[in-house]
Amino acid sequence: MAEGLSRSYGSLEIFTDVDLAIDRGSKVVILGLNGAGKTTLLRILAGIDDPDTGKVLPGHGAKLGYYAQEHETLDVERSVLANMKSAAPDLDETETRKVLGSFLFSGDDVLKSASVLSGGEKTRLALAMLVVSAANVLLLDEPTNNLDPASRAEVLDALRRYEGAVILVSHDEGAVAALEPERVLLLPDGVEDHWNADYQDLISLA
Repeated sequence: MAEGLSRSYGSLEIFTDVDLAIDRGSKVVILGLNGAGKTTLLRILAGIDDPDTGKVLPGHGAKLGYYAQEHETLDVERSVLANMKSAAPDLDETETRKVLGSFLFSGDDVLKSASVLSGGEKTRLALAMLVVSAANVLLLDEPTNNLDPASRAEVLDALRRYEGAVILVSHDEGAVAALEPERVLLLPDGVEDHWNADYQDLISLA
């Protein structure tokens, strides 16, 4: 749960008094124009940034997984395979390679340093790490950016099948459709509503 969250940069108020309750398996999309604080809110929910006011209360047994647009969750000094093992130390190499294969990393690709990956490859690796991390609440910030059509299809399929809770920020109508959100949070006002087709037109504008 999040209660009374607000965030400002100097005299610029980004959002104020945002409340959010995420139940087990909830699917929520955050919409708002650029600058409305969508990424900032996700970073606060992930525990990376602090709110100016309010608090985030993690639920019992909640394990957060955060996907950042800038891929800061990756260790660029390590290989693709080593990054995956850091996300799921108990997974054996065969299983790890199998998951990487489903995200279009095969053969010697898994030995590449994360530093030489393209933007799309970094996106695929970061999302593969979330899949194996046992997270049951995913915070996803534009997860389909930089992806070619085949990679995007894999990511949307993973989103459809994911059974945990998801809070999604996206300009991609296909990603929102794959998520099948039950609720929408509108920033900067912090208004929460049940998802309906009228919000579909706001996705590409958000």
